[in-house]
Amino acid sequence: MININGIEDTKQLSEKIAKYVVPGTVILLNGDLGAGKTTFSQFFGSALGVTQNITSPTFNIIKSYDGRMPFHHMDCYRLEGAEDDLGFDEYFYGDGVSIVEWPEMIEDFLPESYLTLQIKRVDEMSREVILNAIGAEANKLKEQIENEITAH
Repeated sequence: MININGIEDTKQLSEKIAKYVVPGTVILLNGDLGAGKTTFSQFFGSALGVTQNITSPTFNIIKSYDGRMPFHHMDCYRLEGAEDDLGFDEYFYGDGVSIVEWPEMIEDFLPESYLTLQIKRVDEMSREVILNAIGAEANKLKEQIENEITAH
């Protein structure tokens, strides 16, 4: 478990993860409303070199940004019960990195490999983050992140 005590810790975690992502990386963000999923995504995009203002894609579902590699930010909250594939494979298996908020809404469309960040709000400034990996690529990423965290 990773303890986050403030916005600076969130920024540092997002930067550590962004350092190791490769094209095709998919990161799922789980957590209640207000857990910090969008804040994490904003810092992550900045760490990838995105200069545009990153906003929650709640009404757009998917927003893409240019950085050192394409960054796709998905908010699937409004897709509950959706049967339609919105072309997720093009994002998940493309040349960019995808972050998915509310991934449980599109479970049937998730790729074979992904990293999950389970974010639990402890109080106004503190969070607990648990990393879980599915698939070889995501396990490699998780190991790199954990090594980076324990090295500091």
